[in-house]
Amino acid sequence: MVSMGFLGLQTYLAASLEGCVTYQTPTKGNLLKNKYGKLKKDKAGILNLPEGFSYKIIAHRGQPMSDGLVHPDKPDGMATFEGKDGRVILIRNHELMPTNFSAFGEDYELIDKTDKQKMYDMRNGNLPCNGGTTTLIFNEDSLEVEKSWLSLGGTLRNCAGGPTPWGSWISCEEIVVPATNSYERGHGYNFEVPATEEISMADPIPLKEMGQFNHEAVCVDPKTGIVYQTEDRDDGLIYRYIPNVPGALIKGGKLQALVIKGGKVRSTRNWRTDNNTLAVNQPMEVEWIDLENVYDLANDDLRRRGYMKGATIFARGEGMWFGDKELYFACTSGSITKTGQIFRYTPSPDEGTLAEKENPGKLELFLEPNNTDLLRHCDNLTISPWGDVIFCEDNERPRAIGITKEGNFYKIAENIRYKSEFAGGVFSPSGKTYFLNIQHAGLTIAIQGPWDKTVEERLSTES
Repeated sequence: MVSMGFLGLQTYLAASLEGCVTYQTPTKGNLLKNKYGKLKKDKAGILNLPEGFSYKIIAHRGQPMSDGLVHPDKPDGMATFEGKDGRVILIRNHELMPTNFSAFGEDYELIDKTDKQKMYDMRNGNLPCNGGTTTLIFNEDSLEVEKSWLSLGGTLRNCAGGPTPWGSWISCEEIVVPATNSYERGHGYNFEVPATEEISMADPIPLKEMGQFNHEAVCVDPKTGIVYQTEDRDDGLIYRYIPNVPGALIKGGKLQALVIKGGKVRSTRNWRTDNNTLAVNQPMEVEWIDLENVYDLANDDLRRRGYMKGATIFARGEGMWFGDKELYFACTSGSITKTGQIFRYTPSPDEGTLAEKENPGKLELFLEPNNTDLLRHCDNLTISPWGDVIFCEDNERPRAIGITKEGNFYKIAENIRYKSEFAGGVFSPSGKTYFLNIQHAGLTIAIQGPWDKTVEERLSTES
């Protein structure tokens, strides 16, 4: 039987998120409705938000930055960190190839303002690699960006990544390119960017032992320092990296791939062409297999070699975030309708040690509605300060949507002007601001509002 719901749901009735949605199960029903009420039409025609919420565009493509460069195009994954005096350190990825609009200007007229020794790949005098990160210092009270600069340069297609507990951002390249005559360095790696308020560029050191593949996102278990990774391929794997020294990824470690125990589940995609179907909210024990020869690859074959060793495949693993003793990740093209899945992984109490064989971690399909009123191509995700999963959609008219642990869906925002995915949704450390990118418009937006009150609570207060 194909699972079509949430919390073990087998049948469902669904209506638009603007109204109410009721799921039915053999044991109980679940009423789902908007937490913040209907979205209000934006007079500016950019972003619909619930009543009482507001937004401000805080950065846009081509706008000057503090280091003399300009804001690059295609902002993607992001993370926030605490700065001084209540400031927010916001680090953004930019998913750029050499021909895309970069921090160096339309005709690369600003390239000499960059420390070229801090550029990972200048491509032998050709157009440099334009991917990387920018850092913004944001004042939540004035809603102003006080400083901004290029903080990682010379990389390719920096898509997502993840924050670390020790105060840095792991930026991931979503491409595999070997070193050739066109490129001085191989690509398909992770890079670490310190969360700092000082205008400076990170040392562009590839974290090679974390693997060379189509990286998307990472998250770090604060208890163990183990790093989990997604891969944006229809036949991608889920990886974990056990560092030799927790908190010092550059000192090397062991790369492994996830395997659902028992040997029967080789794919989690739930596609019609697959030989098995996963049910929702059925925890499965996992194990992890070692991978060899994980970098300096001539071919993009790491996932295929992992699969041949028994690894389980996933449909375009994208956003990933560590919550309260568990992590969530999105698979953009998973499900019978290929419209998306969200998984939850609970690490073993003995994660990363020999003892985990007796007490393994557990993976479950957390969400697969097969209903585009609820979900259409989930991408980046985060965990809100109140514990809900908040995800961005990747389509021409995307939404930012929240899901409570009880199974309630609610809209936060809807893109109504630009035919562009949302990307990088993340909350400030205070929980006051939700940052969001409209990627192909080159915009970064700050959203504020009564996050701690439902629409019923607000109406009760007003009355």
